[in-house]
Amino acid sequence: MLQKTGLLLLRLLGAAFLATSCGRHSSPDRPAARPPLEVTEASIADVQQALQRGDCTCEQLVRAYQARIAAYDQPTQLNAIVVTNPAALETARQLDAEYRRTGQLRPLHCTALIVKDNYNTAGLQTTAGSLALKGFAPDEDATVVKALKAAGALVLAKSNMAEWAFSPMVSISSIAGETRNPYNLAYVPAGSSGGTAAAVATSFGTAGLGTDTGNSIRGPSSHNALVGFRPTLGLLSRAGIAPLYLRNDTGGPMARSVADATRLLEVMATGPDPADPLTRYGTGKRPAKGYQAYLDPKGLAGARIGVLRTLSERHPDPQVKALFEQAVADLRRAGATVVDVEIPAFDRVSAGHWCSVFKHDINHYLAALGPRSPVQNIDQVLASGKYSAYSKENLEDEITHGVSPSDNEAGCGEAYTDPRRIAFREAVTAVMDQYQVGALVYPTWNNPPAKVGDFKGYKGDNSQLIAPHTGQPAFTVPMGFAYDQLPAGLQFLGRSFDEPLLIKYAYAYEQATHHRRAPARFPPLPGKVPMK
Repeated sequence: MLQKTGLLLLRLLGAAFLATSCGRHSSPDRPAARPPLEVTEASIADVQQALQRGDCTCEQLVRAYQARIAAYDQPTQLNAIVVTNPAALETARQLDAEYRRTGQLRPLHCTALIVKDNYNTAGLQTTAGSLALKGFAPDEDATVVKALKAAGALVLAKSNMAEWAFSPMVSISSIAGETRNPYNLAYVPAGSSGGTAAAVATSFGTAGLGTDTGNSIRGPSSHNALVGFRPTLGLLSRAGIAPLYLRNDTGGPMARSVADATRLLEVMATGPDPADPLTRYGTGKRPAKGYQAYLDPKGLAGARIGVLRTLSERHPDPQVKALFEQAVADLRRAGATVVDVEIPAFDRVSAGHWCSVFKHDINHYLAALGPRSPVQNIDQVLASGKYSAYSKENLEDEITHGVSPSDNEAGCGEAYTDPRRIAFREAVTAVMDQYQVGALVYPTWNNPPAKVGDFKGYKGDNSQLIAPHTGQPAFTVPMGFAYDQLPAGLQFLGRSFDEPLLIKYAYAYEQATHHRRAPARFPPLPGKVPMK
């Protein structure tokens, strides 16, 4: 039924889509031009090259993405998008005018971003998935959003998410319902950044932004055949992002390639931000030559990689296990020495790190939104009755049992002062030093995505066990498909602030394997038109 509805809509809107594609037609008085830019799977480099050749304008690119959203998001019940940006076309026109005037492209010129709905976006609704904030538009952008805009990116749309980022498994909110997995609509995209993942996988935009408290960039990226970067805590500012547990939270890029994620990271790493004190630990950590310099297709030659069997052998699905073993073989074939490693007393050093600081953190965030915000604290959210059924228990539990990050007895400090978190990080790093490895690898999830509605199917998530607590960077890259159409991801964990090496490894693995492919049920839209 969903497929029939989508196909009917494509036929009805086919003529309207003719004005949205990037490209030139041949004509009797004009020879055939280069093949037009098809936005499906288009990279940032593809977009910028099309702009430079004159094959496409930013306005036309934005219209092409808007057409895909109109054709596919609600008609198929993918439900990845909360709201599209009504100012996106005007921003695109301004970028086009700037390029005509200067002849120069900014670093992310006309990169159309899908932004998770917990990032503040000036003048555009920001709800963190909560109906209690419906209609509220902040006055200022989150720090990283501001940096991305300054680099020429534009916010195309806000994406659905797990309400208040509560769920790592699903992306269900009271503001927009449930997002589905574009590779098979009967399955979940994971959470809480599932809306961004589904939208980017389906080419509703060029790239996207997610947030990761425990899993929420890497899990959805893995489930949607994407690249997802969880950077070192303190590298990126969290100012202007609705928190879950700020002690673990970070933003990060979600993209269809390592190169695109790296381009975003390079702009997002703005340096110390007074609005986020943790960023002082990132001072001087950005490489002088930038992150893109580490996009080396031969980056695994001579590398040493550790396989963390403690995670990969946690009751794996046989098909995902087979994909992981093939990934290990692919790493070796690309020139790496791969060794099995073990973190001593892992169950002990990894235990007891989660702290319920949501009430403290979200109350500070809501209060900072100012008097125009419909709610000022979590108690008002609960009193409003505007929440989904599954989040009510979480809200009540956080109100009753929430603790302060300054509660020393609870051991809820941040990554660079909490003795237990430091000890955990040192244990992981010591093993890496002992085996002289640059990264540890394991499946991002040991199991394929769960079916929609099957909460018991949530199993196999490896992302929550190390990086959120140690603060180390962890990247996921596609490693193939289980059961023909369900994506799986390979995760690289590195030393703190060693993003350059992870980029090098992840890019080389990606280029050696090329596992990424678009979801088949969301093909390019029909119609090409002259650009001039």
